[in-house]
Formats: sequence, C-alpha cells, structure tokens
Amino acid sequence: MHIRLTFLLLICAITTQAQPNSLIKPLSIGEIRTLPSKILNEDRILNIHLPAQYNPAQAYPVIYLLDGGMNEDFLHLCGLFQFFNLQFKMPECIVVGIVNVDRKRDFTFHTDLLDLQKDFPTTGHSDAFIAFLAEELQPFIQKTYKTTETRYLVGQSLGGLLATEVLLKKPSLFSHYLMVSPSLWWDDESLLKVGKSLLDQQASMSQTVYISVGKGEAKIMQKEARALARLLQNSKHKNLQIKFNLMPHENHATILHRSIYEGLLWLFPYQE
Repeated sequence: MHIRLTFLLLICAITTQAQPNSLIKPLSIGEIRTLPSKILNEDRILNIHLPAQYNPAQAYPVIYLLDGGMNEDFLHLCGLFQFFNLQFKMPECIVVGIVNVDRKRDFTFHTDLLDLQKDFPTTGHSDAFIAFLAEELQPFIQKTYKTTETRYLVGQSLGGLLATEVLLKKPSLFSHYLMVSPSLWWDDESLLKVGKSLLDQQASMSQTVYISVGKGEAKIMQKEARALARLLQNSKHKNLQIKFNLMPHENHATILHRSIYEGLLWLFPYQE
C-alpha cells in the first residue's frame, strides 16, 4: 500500500511538472492616439486598427469611422473589414475610429426649430467638426501613416447625416461614403431641400456612395434615404456610383452591421 501511494504521488509530481507554464499577454488590435484639436478646443481620441502585417513603407487606404469608440462601432466593424480582406479581396486598410465627445453637437448643423433646440441643446456645430476632419484629422493620419487617395467615411443615423453634409458640401474629402439610415429629417429636411443646389456648385464628382435604410424604420427615414439616392442619381455628376439598399428585415437598431456587410459585398464581390 505504501509503495502504491508513493508511485501515485510520483506520477502526479511528474504530470504537474510536465504542464507548460500559463503565460498571460495583453491582446492588442491597434493603437490609441490622442489628437489635440485647436478647431474643437479639445483632445480627440482615435482608435487605430492597422493591417496584421502592417508595413510602414506601404501605402494603405483609410477608413474613417464615425461613432468609432470601443463601446461603439469600432470593434465589430474592424472584424468585418478583416473578413472582407481575408475572403473577398478587399485591400488591407487602416481604420480610424473617431471616439465621440458629443455626437449631437458634432454631427448636426444649425437649426432654428425650437423643439430641436430644446431636445438637442448643444446642437449645430457640424461645420467645426467637418473642419476638424479636413484640416486636422486627415493631415495627421497622412503624416503619421503612409496612405493612398482612397478614403472611406462610414456613418449611421446622425453620423449618416454628417456624412451626407460632407458629401454635398466638401465631397473631395472622401472617395467612398457609406451612409446607413441617415437622419435627414434634421431641420425639417433642409439638407435635402438644398441638395441639388449644393451638387450643382461642385465642378466634378466621382465618389462612390452607398445608402441603406431598413424597412422596419420610420417611413420618413425610408422616404428620405430614397430621396437622397434619387438626388444623386439625377445630378449632373454622371461619374458618381450610387447604391441604394432597402433592407427588408432591419430596423434602426439592427441595421448597421448587416448593412456595412452588404455595402462591402457590393464594393468587393466574392471571387473564386
């Protein structure tokens, strides 16, 4: 009995010693950078996702993601971009997630409507945010990383409103616009009402534009998204590439991930 017990203890000791040490290392998918903004008079946090085999000497397209916080849309959309790079021949991209400070302030332009002023007391400063994108953020990214001229802007809801304003007023800031459920109801649809005039002021446009809305969303959201697509399609700019996607099974809460998937599928169809 004593011999058997000694043998069992010896086996346990050998087994324990044979187990590899458990190593814990942090899991990192990118960088967090702070960009001091003179235009916005505040520091802005950027979540940066780089390609897995990032080469500083290589130039990459850049995806600018509104609502780009870790608890917003950064993580799950980075997963989509990686999936399309692996399976659908989407080029490797640098993803810049812009963390929100006050999205109602940054993504909306001025309104005189009293009910909106009451519900959105900080509203009406998209002009400053667009200046931040153009004069501070893009130059910072281009200085920090080697980039191509391909630049995506991705926004949903108020972010889609902001993306629409950029497209109509300063289209050359981005080559691709992915706008999900844009809140074009803002200010009694005033952006749509001046849309043709703004488009006519642009000398030439050749952007790629994807617009989506869910059938489960408010009827006004569907009407406005259709109107935006029609406005672009009927403009003088025949080199615009437009895709309108009415999603039959989505509402305002569920649409984003599947919509961006289908938008990327339009841009990068599967090839054997």
